[in-house]
Amino acid sequence: MSHYTAACRRVSEGKVAPERLLSASLLQAFYSVRSERQLMEQINYNLLFRWFVGLGIDDAVWDHSTFSKNRERLLGADVAAKFLAAVLRHPKVTRFLSDEHFSVDGTLVEAWASLKSFRAKDGSDEPPAPGRNGERDFHDEKRSNETHASTTDPDARLYRKGSSQAAKLSYMGHALMENRHGLVVGATLTPATGTAEREAAIKMIVRRSPGARRLTLGADKGYDTKNFVADLRELNIAPHVAQNTSNRASAIDGRTTRHPGYAVSQIIRKRIEESFAWTKTIAGLHKTKHRGVGRVAFQFVFAMAAYNLIRMPRLLSTAA
Repeated sequence: MSHYTAACRRVSEGKVAPERLLSASLLQAFYSVRSERQLMEQINYNLLFRWFVGLGIDDAVWDHSTFSKNRERLLGADVAAKFLAAVLRHPKVTRFLSDEHFSVDGTLVEAWASLKSFRAKDGSDEPPAPGRNGERDFHDEKRSNETHASTTDPDARLYRKGSSQAAKLSYMGHALMENRHGLVVGATLTPATGTAEREAAIKMIVRRSPGARRLTLGADKGYDTKNFVADLRELNIAPHVAQNTSNRASAIDGRTTRHPGYAVSQIIRKRIEESFAWTKTIAGLHKTKHRGVGRVAFQFVFAMAAYNLIRMPRLLSTAA
């Protein structure tokens, strides 16, 4: 993990080495610790946690504010992405990775912002009533991301996952999974838009494409558009996208569906939901505790690297 170590050294300017901060963040993801303050309390009395972060039995733990003071340096060095890449380059991990068959999907990450903070950009709407949790009347008020923005987290966008679901201030996380063992090989987070999933999918798969060898990319019906399918074929990637025939003609035809591999991809691509479920229920990403697309992206990518690590013991035991 030379690139990861070098990145950590570049941002190390305080008393606590970044390696220890990231090790502590892994513990927070593995054991569902709610906050950094609570994490420091557990490291103070848990000998296993102390050993993992490199603290002796009598060493004093650092203050929880150390995470906030060093976060911008970690963001500037793109440590989360480098850490994910370092995990994937490890010799014990590379033998489990497929370099031909992939799946992609996106998930909503709820922002740390209230709908009451979604105000008109020109200040024309009525503010909430006074008090800690003042009332706010949204009836007969048309709100959109073009005219409104959150005063708490301006990067968050109002997004509705389905016609029967409520709109929430959210970000959109994207993951690229290899199909052999279901490990995440690419992750990113963007503002929530109707085209964000397909745009992020192209960017992530291009990094895995060698150009000459033909790859496959599995995806759900949300990716079944003419432009996306055409872009994949231009990149020499077989679009194993689920057909959306509910209200229009699908962009996927018999050229793709007649191959046995298409049916296999449609079964395996659903495993990517396991990574989203783990990061939300265990790693605490159901609703992010950070604000701003950069900080939330760091948390999301780091959680995906942690998901790969949590999978490795079982993979190594079955391969032994």
